[in-house]
Order: sequence, then structure tokens, then C-alpha cells
Amino acid sequence: MSDVESMVREVLEVQGRLAVPIESLKEDEDLYASGLTSHATVNVMLALEDSFDIEFPDELLVKSTFESIASIRDILISLGATSTD
Repeated sequence: MSDVESMVREVLEVQGRLAVPIESLKEDEDLYASGLTSHATVNVMLALEDSFDIEFPDELLVKSTFESIASIRDILISLGATSTD
């Protein structure tokens, strides 16, 4: 598991308010089906921006960006996130 994915999981565990333990989720599972709400998504996004010192551009502020651990990880990597110094 990459550093980016580990941090995504940590943020989701704290901010996601998921109905299932984060450890039980596969990287491609639907986070919304696991209890992620739109309000929690905003908190996740803000925590990820702080953790990686990045900003999600407006065009990425869509449901599909936060649909799974893999989609979040891939978007973060595309924005230049590589580690959580």
C-alpha cells in the first residue's frame, strides 16, 4: 500500500464517518454505499488538502472523485501528492 493510500485511509477513518471499518474496505469499493455522506465528503476533502498541501480544483469536486479509495488516491497522485511528509 502506498503512502498516499495509507493517508487516504487514515483520513477516511477519522473524517468519513463510514458504517464499516476502514480496514474492511477494498480500494475499489463504493464509499457512498459504505456510509460516506456529502457532508463527510467535504470534511474528507479538506483533511486531504491539509495533509498533502494541495487543493482540489473545481472540476474535481464531483461525486466520482470520492467514490472509492482508489479514485481518491489516483486523483491525489495526479495532483502531485506522493508522500505525507
